[in-house]
Amino acid sequence: MLGGGSFREPLPPEGTMKRKKPTIHDVAAKAGVGLGTVSRVLNDHPAVRPETRARVLRAMEELGYAPNPHARRIAGGRSYTVSVLLPFVATEFYRRLVEGIEGVLLEQRYDLALFPILSLARLKRYLENTTLAYLTDGLILASYDLTERFEEGRLPTERPVVLVDAQNPRYDSVYLDNRLGGRLAGAYLARFPGPIFAIAVEEEPDRAFRRTVFAERMAGFQEALKEAGRPFSPDRLYTTRHSQEGGRLALRHFLEKASPPLNVFAGADQVALGVLEEAVRLGLTPGRDVRVLGFDGHPFAEEAGLSTIAQPVEAMGARAAQLLLERMRGYQGPPREVRFEPVLVERASTGTPPAALYVP
Repeated sequence: MLGGGSFREPLPPEGTMKRKKPTIHDVAAKAGVGLGTVSRVLNDHPAVRPETRARVLRAMEELGYAPNPHARRIAGGRSYTVSVLLPFVATEFYRRLVEGIEGVLLEQRYDLALFPILSLARLKRYLENTTLAYLTDGLILASYDLTERFEEGRLPTERPVVLVDAQNPRYDSVYLDNRLGGRLAGAYLARFPGPIFAIAVEEEPDRAFRRTVFAERMAGFQEALKEAGRPFSPDRLYTTRHSQEGGRLALRHFLEKASPPLNVFAGADQVALGVLEEAVRLGLTPGRDVRVLGFDGHPFAEEAGLSTIAQPVEAMGARAAQLLLERMRGYQGPPREVRFEPVLVERASTGTPPAALYVP
């Protein structure tokens, strides 16, 4: 309008007006609490009474309030992100491990950042104070104890650190008793007649760091066989890559040394699956002509009818995340060790064991 009158922007058509997004002030007013209380609820602070927390959460739900993650990070001086440093990303074990970690972190509104460790130089770069891995609130280091690579046996970071699938007395550690798993395998296969063979999994030659879990499994396996009166001969051990093809090659090698029935322990389910596939291809019956026992307890083992030494991978990841959250919230106690035990899962690939221990 001209001539000194005021101009008013026309209202949008009915039904198209945007609703104002609720704020933390709206939540506080509806719940009848202060802004500080709402903030403590958002950050899962323990100093909030359960009834108050429930009232604030109910107000958030009724208002449709969603916290601004960027503002939350700035206000709290934290990133609300956890870094996970691991050797691989696209394997069944690490998929399950990350699933267990993420399930706990998501409940506490933390994001997850994955960093594959391909070299010592890359690891050092990850831990520099200018990189995302360092700027996160805490680190979970999977499978490798890398402390010996640094001065004084400590990682160069002030952030809380938890090891999973590895052990170190300086840090909280969550791990599987792999030696016990090998002993379970040895004691089990010692009950069957026929020669016993084993497939060791070799380390990837292009990896910068070494693991000991496969060696621990084989050591426990041989200990149990010796105790059962069936000492293991080195010529019955075949070492191969972590692949189904490795299992196929191993079975052909074993059949050159002995006739069925054979008993085979594979240090990983992926390798054991290759043994099963090759047995079927050769016209042999799994569980009768070739008894196969794996290690890991991955979901595909059940589908294949594969007996295995199962490890609770998701539970290990979840426990590591819980320990890290406790550290990030101020826990200052000594390093903790959480040891998980594997379990034997019998399926068709080994058939039915004899009622009594086999005596050669």
